[in-house]
Amino acid sequence: MVIKVFLASSSGSTAIKKKQQDVVGFLEALKVDYTQLDIACNEENRMWMRQNVPEEKKPANGIPLPPQIFNENGYCGDYETFFDAKEDNMVYAFLGLPPPPGSKEAEQADEAHVVENGTHAEETNAEENPDDSIEVPVEERNGDAHGDEEQAADEEEEGEGGEEEEEEVAEGETADDEATEGETAGDEAPAKEDQAVEETDEQAQAEEEEEQEEEELRQLEEQDEQGSEEEEEAEVQEEEETE
Repeated sequence: MVIKVFLASSSGSTAIKKKQQDVVGFLEALKVDYTQLDIACNEENRMWMRQNVPEEKKPANGIPLPPQIFNENGYCGDYETFFDAKEDNMVYAFLGLPPPPGSKEAEQADEAHVVENGTHAEETNAEENPDDSIEVPVEERNGDAHGDEEQAADEEEEGEGGEEEEEEVAEGETADDEATEGETAGDEAPAKEDQAVEETDEQAQAEEEEEQEEEELRQLEEQDEQGSEEEEEAEVQEEEETE
């Protein structure tokens, strides 16, 4: 199985270049065999990538941007899905490859297998065959009627004298809860302001990346048009030389 990574070598978008470097660098760190396919200099690579990305995975304009990752002819995903898999330690599953022994992903798979199929055999045997060699006192096996009577009498005395104490404790806890709620309400306002600032920064970053991707699309279309014009000029020149 060959992992294919479709890239644009002459991309003018900083965001796309960073994403491509992130994917390639991480695959090299994992020592995963992969092949880079350039869509900027090879029209066949570009057309193959666009045709084999599933329709539901394409952006609104219908033109998928690099990097796009495949396992042979099977589509793995784009940078966003690759990043999510990396964060969850599931890159090998994302690529459709078995995780190497000793890796975090392999350990997670083993833990999931144990949870799904039950406990280990040793733990099961220990539960089914308890140790009968420990002697249990006669009083614990048969019960101590005298001890139970004394315990019941003590509980009645404590119940009569403890009701007033419980009421005082309950009143004190209610006052503490009200004070805690007041402090919590005061802390929520700054937290909401910080969250609003973070959302604004994320939105601005997302808009900047969208603008860079649109610019990349325009550059790719210009390259297509330029290539077509050069081909037409070459054909005209050949006809003139033939005449």
